[in-house]
Amino acid sequence: MRVGVVSFRTVHHRRSETTERIQTLVELLRDDGHDVHVFCARWWPDDRDIVAEEGITYHGVAPDRDSGRAFLVRLPVAIRKLGADVIHVGANPPKQVGAASLGTKLSRTPVVLEWDGSIGDGAEKDYKRALGAADAVVTPSQLVRTWARERGADGDDVTVVPNPIDIDRIREVDPGEPAEVVYARRLDEGANLESVMLALAELRDRDWTATVIGDGPWREEYESMAGDLRIADRIRFVGEADRDERIAIYRAAHVFAQTAEYCRFPTELAWALACGCVGVVEYHVDSAGHELVEGRERGFRTTSESELADAIVDAGELESLDFDDSFAEFDRENVLRQYIECYERVQDQRGLFG
Repeated sequence: MRVGVVSFRTVHHRRSETTERIQTLVELLRDDGHDVHVFCARWWPDDRDIVAEEGITYHGVAPDRDSGRAFLVRLPVAIRKLGADVIHVGANPPKQVGAASLGTKLSRTPVVLEWDGSIGDGAEKDYKRALGAADAVVTPSQLVRTWARERGADGDDVTVVPNPIDIDRIREVDPGEPAEVVYARRLDEGANLESVMLALAELRDRDWTATVIGDGPWREEYESMAGDLRIADRIRFVGEADRDERIAIYRAAHVFAQTAEYCRFPTELAWALACGCVGVVEYHVDSAGHELVEGRERGFRTTSESELADAIVDAGELESLDFDDSFAEFDRENVLRQYIECYERVQDQRGLFG
């Protein structure tokens, strides 16, 4: 299948949750043997319009990431020339969705919109218009699906496809140094690590250790807080860690604590649960964390530090695991299959009603 992916900015310009999700999609399609073309602003150093990089063809529709207007003007023509089976377009910036749709009018090529829930370049009305311009919308969670419907998307046209994990990779990495509790996130204003630390402080008379993965502007404040709570000697701040290092930590831990107030999809929680961790999630209205533990025996949903502390204690009664195959639904192959099924569905719909 020839797939055109529209993303004005890519991971080659700047890494973010949005560009990394698009890059994951592109790599999944490439690894499955599909012909993948990315329409973007040029990120390579010379003036070539098209470059091939690691099995992916990039079309430099605009000379740089400051040329947004030129990108929108040239995109419809570039899409028409490609002759793709489906166009998959990112929602940021939202006006690129309308430009992509314009490029598919004559060919009746279906347009799938990828929206991770972020509001970046554009007004609220631009996102509403973008959500209505696509044949289908893909979101990472039910939370973001709800946000899409609130902005006018037809619920029947919105498909939830989670961020993938790699089950085979988990099996290949040995468990690391044991810890009762692990937390992983960038340590910034949205981390809410204090909820975990306050819960652990309530349990200081028990035997536990904790590992915190991640760095950021609030790290020193959290390290200081651990000292104030008299638990600094039991919490290990390891900073940034690569994927294999994280897997080793997760496979050796018993509980993964998810407390961020804003989370469009809890990717690290998904990895940790597949590594055998018990999920303890503090509920927040703008977080999708609870979606991964609801209805699962090895999952707890809490609403306060005291409930979080109780859940950590209760989780200790569950069997220790270093792998849980019930999360194979999040594996790369299954996530790819969901994308392909979405493409086939919109192709059929275009054939019937286009």
